[in-house]
Amino acid sequence: MSTSTLTERYVHEVVRRLPADQRDDIAEELRATIADTVEGRNPADPKSVEREVLSEMGDPVRYAARYADRPLALIGPDLYPSYIRLLVTLLATVLPAITIGLMLLEVMDTDDLGAAIGTGIGTLLTVGSQMIAVVTVLFAVAERRLRHNKGSAAGPAAWTPDDLPEVRQADRGGATAAVAAAVWDALLIGLIVWQHTAKPYRADGARGNGEPIEVLDPGLWSGWIWPVLAGLVGLVAVELGRVAARGWTVRLAAWYALAQATFTLSLAWVLHQQMFFNPAFLADVKTLWTTPGPVYNGAALIVLVMGASAVVKTFRAARG
Repeated sequence: MSTSTLTERYVHEVVRRLPADQRDDIAEELRATIADTVEGRNPADPKSVEREVLSEMGDPVRYAARYADRPLALIGPDLYPSYIRLLVTLLATVLPAITIGLMLLEVMDTDDLGAAIGTGIGTLLTVGSQMIAVVTVLFAVAERRLRHNKGSAAGPAAWTPDDLPEVRQADRGGATAAVAAAVWDALLIGLIVWQHTAKPYRADGARGNGEPIEVLDPGLWSGWIWPVLAGLVGLVAVELGRVAARGWTVRLAAWYALAQATFTLSLAWVLHQQMFFNPAFLADVKTLWTTPGPVYNGAALIVLVMGASAVVKTFRAARG
């Protein structure tokens, strides 16, 4: 008994929204159900009948909710899948683009990276919350209008198998990449803590007898180092969750975005304020640079761009 590409696309859209330990069993059950239904209709054109069967089964988002025992009641079971798709698209693509654009404009207008970072944080919070609120209200109004016009919830006829995305090839190195990322972030945490406790640098040279000092600014431990470390801890936890889930999910991507924002924005602010290195360390390593301002600001911009790019890439993988 074989299943076509269309069936595989439908099965993929259903099971990727389910817990990892249920996906294989439900995928086999769903393939068998579709194939048996198609075969039971004695089709002269199996592909046409398959499309008909999938249309009757309805939107895979709604179908997955039945398996997960998770009623889609926020907006309504018929409009909820479209609501989630639009919301994820806006938050994963439009919001980062608006945020980065406004930050770049702020830098060009004022040459003040601190103001640009503040603009970025404000944009994420205000525009993001406005997007969620506006989309939710619009879909809630639309759902009630449809109920009033038809006397019941809108039917699933709006969805067709043509809406199914192509199934991407599984990333065989995904688990390895996730473990590597978690190990790297854990090493960064260990390195930050180690240089604080061991004070590995001596002010009069690596082989001298001067007082040992930290490489990073000790003042960070009274404030900004904590959100940096919290972001790294969050990134480690999310990457390990990615391994357990055998890939990205939208929920994991959202947690990743939160952890990445905490780490990236905090680190960018520390760099912009030139609080990253210990002044005593810089005074001893006089050849490191002569004009720290442009170097710090450039590094902060790189950190922001890389963080935003990582978040966008993660949401794309989660939706794949």
